[in-house]
Amino acid sequence: LGSLLIDNSILNYLKRVYDTPNIVIAIASAVLAAWLYILGFRRKKSLSHLKFSNEAIVFSAILLTANAIAYFGKAIDNGSGNFSILILISVFIYGVLGYIFNSRLIWIFALISLGAWFGTETGYLSRWNYYFLGMNYPLRFVLFGAILTAASFIMKVKPKLAHFFQVTYIAGMVYLFVALWALSVFGNFASLEEWYSVRQLSLFYWALTSAAVCVASTVFGLKYHDDVAREFGITFLFLNLYTRYFEYFWDSWHKALFFAVLAASFWLIGRKAEKIWNVEFLTNIR
Repeated sequence: LGSLLIDNSILNYLKRVYDTPNIVIAIASAVLAAWLYILGFRRKKSLSHLKFSNEAIVFSAILLTANAIAYFGKAIDNGSGNFSILILISVFIYGVLGYIFNSRLIWIFALISLGAWFGTETGYLSRWNYYFLGMNYPLRFVLFGAILTAASFIMKVKPKLAHFFQVTYIAGMVYLFVALWALSVFGNFASLEEWYSVRQLSLFYWALTSAAVCVASTVFGLKYHDDVAREFGITFLFLNLYTRYFEYFWDSWHKALFFAVLAASFWLIGRKAEKIWNVEFLTNIR
């Protein structure tokens, strides 16, 4: 490697590559991405048994698409700082490609881009302040996750979109429950400085709200045989309980007692894991 780097011809070549105009890199990435999309989906039809290699080709195309959009943004950048429009473009590109090729993998990236766009757009509209319409980022994403989850059920009854119901539903639940957990920890505070100045017990109502949503999700999953809702509810309910345990008792209890109780709870959950995950103690609500 060292001998290559001291070769002037190679160094000059690398310099020319580095100095390549952004628009050229964007076009080259877009052309290569288009070729890989076509190759990948042709292989899915002719070589359907090679699932991992086919998906790897499509994944490479997805990354090249993101690269093309990023360099296109650099080429047209006017210094405004509003790069959320580029992320929105990626949402439409991934969404259209996912729909045309009936690809859940591409659709997942459309949903990831949609979340990134929502965060950056609300940040830009609030001039990068911590609040947007009185909501910090966790509270905003609670709303976003709830809307996306509701939208997934609309997709479920639409024959042309039903194929994407499951991944959209799971993505909506991830946004919703992760944001709820973050909200239970940080509340609706604008900065860490404000959060440090209050006691965690003062955020108990956010924790209670998060736990209530977890219980409601579990009950909904049991009543309507929805494994996704049930498992998200149970998983994040336990995550909330253990988070509260660390918040309320880490400083006040002796560490030996703290870890002894923690270990005992893990042992108990391990013994009853199957019953807990199947929620056998709540089967009477079915």
